[in-house]
Amino acid sequence: MHLSTTKGFFLQGTAFVLCLLLSATFSSCRDDAQAPLQAESPNPLFPSPAAATAKRVAVIGAGSAGTSTAYYLRQYTNFFSIPLNITVYERASYVGGRSTTVNLFDDPSHPIELGASIFVEVNKNLIGASKKFGLKLRDADFGQPKESTYSLGVWDGKEFAFLQSRTDAYWWNVFKLLYRYGWAPMKTQNLMKETVNKFLKLYKFPYFPFQSLSDVAVSTGLAEAAWTSGAEYLKDNGIAELFAREIIQASTRVNYGQNLGLIHGLETMVCMATDGAVAVEGGNWQIFQSMLNASKATLSDNNTYTVSYQDAGGDGGNSFSAEQETFDHVVIANPFQFSNISLSPPPKRPLHSPRYVDLHVTIFASPYKLSPEYFKMPSGSSVPEAVLTTLPANVKLGARTDGVGPAQFWSISTLKKVFSPKPLKANFVSDILGIDEARMFDNSSSSSSGSETSYTADQRIADISKSHISWYYEKVWQSYPYLYPRVTFEDIKLAPNLWYTNGMESFISTMETSSLSGMNVAGLILSEWVSKFETKLKKFEDGLGL
Repeated sequence: MHLSTTKGFFLQGTAFVLCLLLSATFSSCRDDAQAPLQAESPNPLFPSPAAATAKRVAVIGAGSAGTSTAYYLRQYTNFFSIPLNITVYERASYVGGRSTTVNLFDDPSHPIELGASIFVEVNKNLIGASKKFGLKLRDADFGQPKESTYSLGVWDGKEFAFLQSRTDAYWWNVFKLLYRYGWAPMKTQNLMKETVNKFLKLYKFPYFPFQSLSDVAVSTGLAEAAWTSGAEYLKDNGIAELFAREIIQASTRVNYGQNLGLIHGLETMVCMATDGAVAVEGGNWQIFQSMLNASKATLSDNNTYTVSYQDAGGDGGNSFSAEQETFDHVVIANPFQFSNISLSPPPKRPLHSPRYVDLHVTIFASPYKLSPEYFKMPSGSSVPEAVLTTLPANVKLGARTDGVGPAQFWSISTLKKVFSPKPLKANFVSDILGIDEARMFDNSSSSSSGSETSYTADQRIADISKSHISWYYEKVWQSYPYLYPRVTFEDIKLAPNLWYTNGMESFISTMETSSLSGMNVAGLILSEWVSKFETKLKKFEDGLGL
């Protein structure tokens, strides 16, 4: 197979010349705060005499899926003593994709996660890699100011439907939860654990490596949750509507910007698997940079690709005016519609391009705290450190993509990181901070007349006086797909020796599942190089403790 950047990848082989916060990762997003791409020297395990016979694999994308593909390819080929050269193509200036940081006040000593913020204890790949590479893990709420009486609140745009006290004893918080919601929290916990146990089967033989995501979803029992909406799945499993709307939906909104009437049941369960939430000190992107370094891959920053291949019995590849490179396998490890890749000929089953959520992330610093008056709390009281949102009982927007509702945002945290479906307006920021009810004295004005400035819905956060917003940063992500219920998922193998990792995103969209998808493709490639690979895989798993 040939790859060209305007270049074409030419594949050759038998038929030829990817708490409550979870997130996901992709490549091709820019931020100057993150470490740049670092090219590695050729693998010393395979000196020049063996290089002529080495397999060649191209991976397009250096997010979680791409770096995991490269890393596990190296782990497998080292174990089976197969010479391998890997080239990773990434158009951004850094590794990690949606896992990236920005520096508070532009100070490198204070990085803040801008994208995928945390992972949890059941995330085997991320936890294992963090330990292997000696990365320091911290609790998800590490470093957050604990100034409020409440650690968490769920706001429906009219009132707080739920408040979790920081000062009350643990048992009292549990009692209040059960008093309001009955056994729904326990039922949800048990249902989540059942789902996690099914999911963990994907890492081991006989399910791993899986040829078809659609088939393995059925064989593990995960498909029944993906086939229906979160609302229907919870109802079918006896979860009370009040708990679903006030608690579970708050989690699906902060994690995926989607209500229970839209998001499928499987991703709904993922949102509730929050035990042991952690992050890497300095940024989760370090996991993927470390994976890439360990893979000994060669890096390229080209950003336009043509993958040309020949079906069995076909007529050969296409010609290109630009430089061409030949690989045994090519792995597309980012969302196809954002990848600047053309396939020649097109795959027999066209790739579906799911619509992605436009997520606006705004981080700002201000001497003002969140206004209790805005949130209908008594004057002088403290607003919860994290404010999640849901819909009021009488607002029926659950199945719509524009379903943010009266709250106007998905979440706000103490560090004033806001997730919203649209850019923040100056008057909204003024309201939530309680700065004279959207009429603020503009201390940064060049005029010395002392005039007041009234902020309108037409103005942005950039128009607010620096005496009120001293620093801010805005970022728009195509963060994750709209996770509609579905029966089938994208092919992993698009053509002989041509692979795609990102079908996983419509199944479960997290950093961990993207890593699993990359690991799975690496396993599938090895199964074509190693006879009886599946039976030998057990020795590899036992040897590395995976």
